[in-house]
This record gives sequence, structure tokens and C-alpha cells, in this order.
Amino acid sequence: MTEFSTRVEEISISGIREVFEAAGEGAINLGLGQPDFPTPPHAREAAVEAIRAGRADAYTSNKGIEPLREAIVAKHERDQGLDLDPERVIATAGGSEALHLALEAHVEPGEEVLIPDPGFVSYDALTRLAGGTPVPVPLREDLTIDPAAIEAAITDDTAAFVVNSPANPTGAVASETDVKEFARIADEHDVLCLSDEVYEYTIFDGEHYSPAQYAESDNVVLVNAASKLYSMTGWRLGWVTASKRRIERMLRVHQYIQACASAPAQFAAEAALTGPQDVVDEMSESFERRRDVLLEGLSEAGIDCPTPRGAFYAMPNVPDGFIEECLDRGVIVVPGEAFGAHGAGYARISYATDEETLREAIDIMEKAADAVR
Repeated sequence: MTEFSTRVEEISISGIREVFEAAGEGAINLGLGQPDFPTPPHAREAAVEAIRAGRADAYTSNKGIEPLREAIVAKHERDQGLDLDPERVIATAGGSEALHLALEAHVEPGEEVLIPDPGFVSYDALTRLAGGTPVPVPLREDLTIDPAAIEAAITDDTAAFVVNSPANPTGAVASETDVKEFARIADEHDVLCLSDEVYEYTIFDGEHYSPAQYAESDNVVLVNAASKLYSMTGWRLGWVTASKRRIERMLRVHQYIQACASAPAQFAAEAALTGPQDVVDEMSESFERRRDVLLEGLSEAGIDCPTPRGAFYAMPNVPDGFIEECLDRGVIVVPGEAFGAHGAGYARISYATDEETLREAIDIMEKAADAVR
């Protein structure tokens, strides 16, 4: 009788989803990484126009429509000074598929992938699905990724290491010094640096830097998406950029699991990238205000929290029983261990919700903290 592959048996449903299912109806959801802004109108309209004109009815090229890839190249030239070309870009079904392509194309069965712990849930699962072995690397006290810890964890079996800045679930942002070190490590150790930059535009303090800016080899694969940059999570449009030889291998995987990204989403993302960028600043300024509201509330509740410098997540150190007490009182927060063993004792809070609701949730969280102390 046919049973199940070892790969699929090694992964389970995300701990984030388990929390959602345990919550009561009408709970305040501070667990979802979903911006509460609408997709820019000009992006929506571009998709509608493409549909009406019949331009979104058929497969696009496997890599995606040329104007979208040109817009992605222009975006990275403008923001990071990268010298790319459209042939070095694949449009994907969100950043998640881009991560999947990179790992499938580069990781041999049994090889190691170094992942931040706590880190985004997909890094561990996608490594296992590729037949690799995830190796968790603990973060610093401020929840940033330590290049020295990455370098110390490299072995002869290491295929890649993952960098995520701004980071999910921590909100941490890597310094330029650290990013240069990630690039050096990729060059000197001849291992792949998989750089997840999907929260690039949501930075409150400092600037965003990419290892692709500093690497002297082609050992950096850059993943990004319209999802968080333009509040387009439901459109499922991301991309991966790398050297031509790496893109060619990732394209082999993409051809068979996806063929091409959704055509309407491609037209929408092209418009988002080339149209007015006001929404980017608007979202970042709003998330920064909400961050400050949350940090003030957590401080008044006696809960310590490293200051997030980007994305829209905070990861406070919480007392035992806090998460369950919050759930009982109608506020969803995600246990830190859902993001790795070193997340134990923390909770991830998403402040991608309106300020009024956030303040209501903070009052409840303060009561929950008092109840379990």
C-alpha cells in the first residue's frame, strides 16, 4: 500500500495556523502578516485592463512578461544599484515559490541549510522538502542575525544560508556591516546566500542593504515580492534574481511546478513597480506609528521587547501562559516556538492592523500579562 514520502512526513501544518484555529470567533488577530492597506488602484486597474483586452488569457513566458521583468530590474537598479537584466529574473507565485525554487535548485539530499532561529516558518519546511537538513542558528539578543554565528556553523555539508532583513518574525534589520559580512562569507566559503528581502520597503530606522550589492561571486540569490511592498499578498506575485546560470537551473523547477506566474498579477505588479510610489511611504509611516503605540503599551505592561526596526512584527519576551491567556481573552498572538526552538519564551505580534484595534488588543494583553504573573 502506498503511504507517504519521508519529506512530507517531516513537515507539519504551520504553528501559526494552529493558533488561528484555536481562537474564538471575533478574536482580534495580531498573528497575520497581512498589511491592512488596499492594493494601489493603478495596479488593480492594470490587471483589469489586461483581462478586458484579453492579454491575461494565455500562458506568459516561463520567466514572466518582459515589461514586468524590466520593471523589477529597474527597481533593483534604483534601490540597490544592481546591474541586472531581465533574463536574470523569474516572476514567481509569491516570495514563497521563489524560496522553493532556490532551495530545490541548489540543495542536494542531506546537505545543510543554515536558517535563522527564530525565523520564517518556510525556511525549515522548504529545506526539508528539498531533501536538505535545516540547521538553526540562534540570533543575537537584539534578534539580528550574527554573521559570526553563520560562519561558525558552516561545514563541508553546507549548501546555503538564509538571510532575512527586515525579518519575519522579529522585525530586525541587518546593518550594512553585517550585510557586507554575509556577502564575504558567501564568497569566501563558496556557499549560497539566500537573501529574503520581501519587507524591503518597511524600514523605520536606517536603510535596507542587500548582500547582492557587495558579493564578488554569484553566490547570492535574491528573493522579493509585491506582497508586502505594495500590499498585494493575495495576488501571489514574487520574483527571484540571480546569475544567469542559477536562474537557468531555477527555471527548470519553475517550468514544471508553476509554468508561469498568474498573468493578471504580473500586469498588476508591473504597474505597482512603475507607477506612483506614495503608498510605500504611507504604509511605512503608518506601521512606524503603530510600532511605537505597541512598544509603549508593552512597556507599560512590563513586557520587554527588542525594538523592531522594520517589517510590521514585534517579538516580545512574554511570561509563561501569556499566549494562552491572550487567546482566552480574544487576542491572537503567535508563540515564538512556531518559528524555531530558540523562539521559546517569545511571542510574535503583528501590528498590521488599525490603531484603534491595536490599542484595544494592547489593553487586553496587559490584563493577560497581569493574570499570569
